[in-house]
Amino acid sequence: MTKPMLLSEFTRLPPAMRAAAFDGLSALIDVVAEAAGERHRFLRYQWFAAAIAAYGGRARTLIVERDGYPVIALPLAGFGPEAARLAAIPGCYWPFRGFPACADASDEAFDILVDRLGQEVNGLRVGPSYDGDPAVGRLIAAARRRGWMVLDRFVADSYLLDMAAAQSQGSWPRASTLKKNRFHEKHLAEHGALDWRFLSGGDLAAGGFDQLAAIEQKSWIAARTDGSDAKFTRKGHGAFWRQAAADPVIAEMMSAALLTVDGAPAAFSFDLDLGSFKYAIANSYDPAFAKHSPGRLLYYRNLVRALEKGMTQVDWGAGDSGYKSAIGAEPGPAIRDWLLLRPGTPSMLGHVLKGMWRRSGQAPDQPTKRAHADG
Repeated sequence: MTKPMLLSEFTRLPPAMRAAAFDGLSALIDVVAEAAGERHRFLRYQWFAAAIAAYGGRARTLIVERDGYPVIALPLAGFGPEAARLAAIPGCYWPFRGFPACADASDEAFDILVDRLGQEVNGLRVGPSYDGDPAVGRLIAAARRRGWMVLDRFVADSYLLDMAAAQSQGSWPRASTLKKNRFHEKHLAEHGALDWRFLSGGDLAAGGFDQLAAIEQKSWIAARTDGSDAKFTRKGHGAFWRQAAADPVIAEMMSAALLTVDGAPAAFSFDLDLGSFKYAIANSYDPAFAKHSPGRLLYYRNLVRALEKGMTQVDWGAGDSGYKSAIGAEPGPAIRDWLLLRPGTPSMLGHVLKGMWRRSGQAPDQPTKRAHADG
C-alpha cells in the first residue's frame, strides 16, 4: 500500500525571479501599485503616462517577477544624447518621483532589478524622493551591493503635520486660531457671498482644474515668476494633472478645497489623499483678498474636514516653513535627488562629477526651492 506524502515532505523550490524590459509603459505597473504601500498607490500607469506626455522622454519599463507575478515596476524615461544611455524615473515633482514595489518584494528582487537596469542604462536619476522611501531606499542599497556609484544631493526638508497627535494634546487647532479665523471670515464676507466647496477628482476634471488655474493666474506666482511653476495653468503643470486624472483610481485620490467670493474663485488647496495620509500639493489665493487671509481660512477648513474623515497626517512638502510651522507642522525626512551610475566608466566619471552634483543641490541651511504655492 502506498503511503501518501504530506505536503511538508515535498521539496520546496525557491521562488523563480526574473526581470524583463518592455518598450513603453507596461500595464503591469497598476498590478504592482495596487500591492505597494499605501502612500505609493498613486504611482500607477496613468501617472507615468501623464508625465511622459507632459514632459517628454522615451518610455521603457523594467518589471521584476516572482513566480510569474510582478513585484517591482520601474518606469524609465530616456533623456540627453541617446549614446549617453541616461534615464530618469518619470513623474511630477509633487509629491515626489518614485516607482511602485510590492511591500514584500525581497532584496533579491531589487538585486535582479539593478542587474537588468545595468543592461539598459549607464545612469539613472531618481528623485526628488524622501529619505526612508521604501522602494527608492532599497533600489539604492541594491545598487551599492552591485558596485554602482551612488551620488546624492540635498533638495529640501519636508514638513509633516500630525493632526491626530496635536488634537489629542488639545493643542490643535488652537482656540486663538479659530477666533482669529472667525474675525477674518467676517471681514472677508464684506466682499461678497462666501462659498466653501470640496471638489473630487471628477469635479476637477469637469472644470475644477480651470478654477484652480484662474486663481494661480492672479496669484504671486504669475506676478513674480514666469509662471512655469504653476500647478494647473496651461503654461505650468496643468497638462500633467489633467491627464493623471484620466485614471479614475488616481482621480479618486485627488481632492481640492475651493473658496469662491460672489461666485469668483478666490482660494484653493489641492491634495492627494491616500488612506489616513494627505499629501498637500498646492494652495494659492487671489491677492485681492490677501488682507483677510483667504488661503489660511480655507486650509484650516480643509484640514479639519480631513481629520473628520479619518486622515491623521499631512505631508506639506518643501519650502515656506513659516506658515507650515504656524499650522503645527514639523521638519520631516529630507528630500534628495539621486544619481546611480553603473560600474565601469560611468562610475569613474561619477567620481569626477561628485562635487559638482552635490553643489548643484541646496545646503541644508540655505533657503529651499518652493515646492508648494503658499495660501
